[in-house]
Amino acid sequence: MIKVSHIWKSFNNQTVLKDISIEFDQGMINLIIGQSGSGKTVLLKSIVGLLDIDKGEIKFEDIVYNKLNFKKKKEIRKKIGMLFQGSALFDSSTVEENVIYPLDMFTNMSFEEKRERANFCLKRVNVLNANHHYPSEISGGMQKRVAIARAIVLNPKYLFCDEPDSGLDPITTLRIDNLIKEITEEFNTITIVNTHDMNSVMEFGEKIIFIHDGQKWWEGTKEEILHTDNEKLNDFVFANHMAKRMKQMKRT
Repeated sequence: MIKVSHIWKSFNNQTVLKDISIEFDQGMINLIIGQSGSGKTVLLKSIVGLLDIDKGEIKFEDIVYNKLNFKKKKEIRKKIGMLFQGSALFDSSTVEENVIYPLDMFTNMSFEEKRERANFCLKRVNVLNANHHYPSEISGGMQKRVAIARAIVLNPKYLFCDEPDSGLDPITTLRIDNLIKEITEEFNTITIVNTHDMNSVMEFGEKIIFIHDGQKWWEGTKEEILHTDNEKLNDFVFANHMAKRMKQMKRT
């Protein structure tokens, strides 16, 4: 379990996260939804440890993660897989080198062991015969799959995904969502996903947290979201639905 208790985060005297408390469950996809600028990405990066919080507590199991020193945090980070928005692959590195990168950072494996593990993960996400390609030479959907391979190469206990469907067409989005779901079940990870895609929410929304203006405004399931009387959440769902319809009309 990951438990976030009363966390606050500010930048230049502007408060971005305001007294947020959430528990994230194992073996399921925990979805964080909200408008752009609501604080979703700051929340995700704070939990991972890429940002230091101002107040509050972040616990991984029974360990207060945000109070650890760098060396002890590194031990937890070995168990974390991170899928960044836009994939964040290294342009000057090949597909294989990108996936090997976390193994270089956190293990003492031999090169052959690293290569074998990287190939296993690439096959797991159905990226074949692309080891020596560079990110610019493969499609956006394939880049996402390579990024997922990199995220799972350390066999993570915790998987974080920031807008995994950003910039993808509906068919590729569904494939990426299904892949994240399969990996969550296969590795029994605590998976936390930031998304604004309501199709993903209604397909995989076992646990949904709605963030508005840096605060947690609602928590529930995909069934409950259809019957909520939370006005801000209803506005978000409606706006998201209308935006998708407008995109579909433009395509036609």
